[in-house]
Amino acid sequence: MVYVEENLRDVLATLEECQAALVHNGDHDTAQLVSVAILALRIKLNRVEDSELKALCDAMLREADARPAHSKPQEGSRPRPPVSLKLVK
Repeated sequence: MVYVEENLRDVLATLEECQAALVHNGDHDTAQLVSVAILALRIKLNRVEDSELKALCDAMLREADARPAHSKPQEGSRPRPPVSLKLVK
């Protein structure tokens, strides 16, 4: 199990390098896709339970609902459409 975890950490490091290169080259859409793979791997390595992930998503949604609708996005950021998170098992 230790070897597998070390191997996954190496894969994670490689994915993070790839993501940085994609961002540097302006390929933000592909970098976002790689970030999803990075997140999935981090969840696995840190043994995050489904219930913990759901609690995080719920808290983020509550926080987003609490923000005023007229608040301005930060300078340099592009507006994002509302996101609906769904826990898939």
